[in-house]
Amino acid sequence: MPHDLSPLILGRREWVALPALGLMAIKVKVDTGARTSALHAEGIETFGPVTARKVRFIVYPLLEEPNLAVACEAPLLGERDVTSSIGERECRRIIATTLRVGRREWPIELGLTNRGGLVHRMLLGRQAILPGMLVDPARSFLLPKLSTRLYRAPA
Repeated sequence: MPHDLSPLILGRREWVALPALGLMAIKVKVDTGARTSALHAEGIETFGPVTARKVRFIVYPLLEEPNLAVACEAPLLGERDVTSSIGERECRRIIATTLRVGRREWPIELGLTNRGGLVHRMLLGRQAILPGMLVDPARSFLLPKLSTRLYRAPA
């Protein structure tokens, strides 16, 4: 019998982790109006053989610590045309990774894009929200804050 049948309730903003990318604490905007999820990435480079393309990029996960950079690498799923919230079409590189929210983890697809100037480094779109999950748009940070100390190397 499953332990917890209660739905996972997300606020409009939450702390999540992308452990496979080394991103242990990042604030996301939960946006059910957006189909795809997006991650702020800079210096995006595709590399590797044509049959196994990869992408490397830099993420600045914490707006309040602008010098904290995390180098990431992931298999490239492909490229996709995405229309932004302001109606601009952009070809984004798409990766797959694991999202951790609270005590739950599941695979998601992420489009890499420049979200510079935006408050949230990541947007969690409706494709990444599993059936049975609920979003409370009137509340934020319903789940525990993740420690940003995880980014600091031990002395």
